[in-house]
This record gives sequence, C-alpha cells and structure tokens, in this order.
Amino acid sequence: MNLQRFAQEKTEKATPRRRQKARQQGQVFSSKDLTTALILIASLFIMKFFTKYAVARIMEFIIDNYTYFFNQELTMQNTTVIIIRSINLIFFVIAPLAFVLLLVGVFSSVLQTGLVFNFGLIAPKLERINPIEGFKRIFSKRSLIELLKVIIKVTVIAFFSYDGIKTVKNGIDEMMDMGIEQNIAFFGDVLFKVGIKISFVLLGLSIFDYFYQWYEYEKSLMMSKEDIKEEIKEIEGNPQIKARIRQIQRQMARRRMMQDVKKADVVITNPTHIAVALSYDAEKHDAPVVVAKGAGEIALKIKEIAKEEDVPIVENPTLARTLYKSVEIGESIPQELYQAVAEILAFVYSLKGRRV
Repeated sequence: MNLQRFAQEKTEKATPRRRQKARQQGQVFSSKDLTTALILIASLFIMKFFTKYAVARIMEFIIDNYTYFFNQELTMQNTTVIIIRSINLIFFVIAPLAFVLLLVGVFSSVLQTGLVFNFGLIAPKLERINPIEGFKRIFSKRSLIELLKVIIKVTVIAFFSYDGIKTVKNGIDEMMDMGIEQNIAFFGDVLFKVGIKISFVLLGLSIFDYFYQWYEYEKSLMMSKEDIKEEIKEIEGNPQIKARIRQIQRQMARRRMMQDVKKADVVITNPTHIAVALSYDAEKHDAPVVVAKGAGEIALKIKEIAKEEDVPIVENPTLARTLYKSVEIGESIPQELYQAVAEILAFVYSLKGRRV
C-alpha cells in the first residue's frame, strides 16, 4: 500500500482556518439560479401590481405631450422640455421597479454568501485564457450539470409557454368582444400565470442547484491528512522557529533578571555554583522576594553585577541551594525560611544602617 499517496488523498473535512482563508480569497458557494428565480418572481408580482400605475403615467405622458406639441413649433426649447419630461417618466416608472429588483438580487446574494469583498477575483489570470484549461472546463462534470440544467429550463419554459398560447387561442372568440383595456388585462393575466408557473419550477430547480453548489464547495475545501499536519505546523510554528523564539525569550528574561539584581538587598551564594538575589520592601511584600537566581555562569554574572552595584554578597550554601530549588523568580520565600533569611537581612541592614 502506498501510504504517501493515501496521506495525500483529500478525505478530511475542511478546518475552520481553511474555510476562513477560502472566504478571504473570495471562494464561497452560491446559486445564481436561486437569485435569478427570486428576481423573476419579484418582477412578476411588481409588474402585476405596478402595471396600472405605469400605464396611467405613460398615457398621461403621451396625452400631455401630444397636446403640448400640437400647437407648438419644434424648437430647441420644446425639445428640452420633452427630454426632461421623458427622464421624469423613466424615473417614476422604471426606477422603482429597478430599485426593488436590485434589492432582491443583493438580498439573495448576501443571504447565501454574506458580505464578501475580493477584487482579486476580477484580476486577469493567464489560466482563464489557457486553451487546455478551457477544454477541461468545457468537458468537466460541472459543465455537464450546467448543460442538464439548461435543457430542463428550456423544456419547462417551452411547456408552459405552449400552455399559455393555448389559453390565448381558446380565448380569441371572447377577446373579439372585449375592449382594448380588457384585452391588455387578459394578456397580462395569461403572462402572469405562465410566468409564475415557470418561476416556481425554476425556484425548485434552484434549490437543488443550491445544495449541489454546497456539495461541490465542501468537496473543493476537503483536505488531506498531510494538509492538516501542515496547517497545524503553520499554526503552532516550525519547531526550529519556536526553539529560537524560546531562546530569545530566555535571553530577554535573563536581561530583565540581571537588571533586577541591581535593586536587590542581598545575594546569597553557594559560594561559587549558585547565587540567589533577594529583595524586601515591607510596604509591598509580606516576605522577601527572589528577584534573580542562577547556577554556573549565570551565578557568576549575578555576583559580578552585585559587586558593581555594591549589593552585599553572603555565603550560605544550604540556604542558597534551598532557595534555588524551591523558589521561582518573582515569588516570596516560604515561611520555613523566614528566620534564616531574616538573620541575613538583619546583618546586611545593620551594615547599611537600616532596620528589618
């Protein structure tokens, strides 16, 4: 069994980080058919309830302008008037319809994908004009699904359109006895019913398309075990980089510790292998605090700084070893060491003229 090949197979669900990166790159799933179906349904209902208003405004426009120009000469001023009136007509008749349809389209897109901004998607890419990649897209599984959807849509539209034509054909005799407004209303009603039937069938197809797009999206995001390992390594960091960071952190902590030696009240030594610096401020601490400690070279460095800063150095091997092993930097000494440390501090303070 080829274990390396198995590790490269994309069998794992996408991690939250993988999904976030895909979204940042504009890789989201949505169904254009769903948006189209909702816009078509909205258009039909708007036209049904808006047609009377639109027709009334258009008729009013025609009558007013016919009356206006009947007794007027064609001049630049008159032409300007008709242009302005035409713009007003377009604004009050077409703009509301366009605005509502725009809202429906935006709402449908945002509902599916949320707000996604990625201008990189419109940037030119060489693979888009690559003929080999183009043939692959043409004969891909996705292209076959799209072709099947087109065939179904054309079939549905043809079927219901034929049904609408039959309805009009059967109503010709009745239409002969109708007025113009009644004929318009009849045609409008037939078109509305045909459009609604087509729209709801397309809506059903778009719901199927939505879940198909979701399936393809999830499939495209799937990761191999190796991908997950690389992502974990990326999140946690390369071991070498982490080791380097820890080294830098230790160096910074050591520098801070050496700076604190200057503020110490006393340094207790082993006398050569261990050094522990203590500081005591009765207003801030209940007990002396270890501000620095170290063994070997660090101990030598602590004693060197203590000598430079005139910090008293006291040799007490037992106490030095106990403090080094049991107390961390920044911690107060334990209660059982109070007496031993107090005696040393009393001696040091007596040299400086201070009291414990």
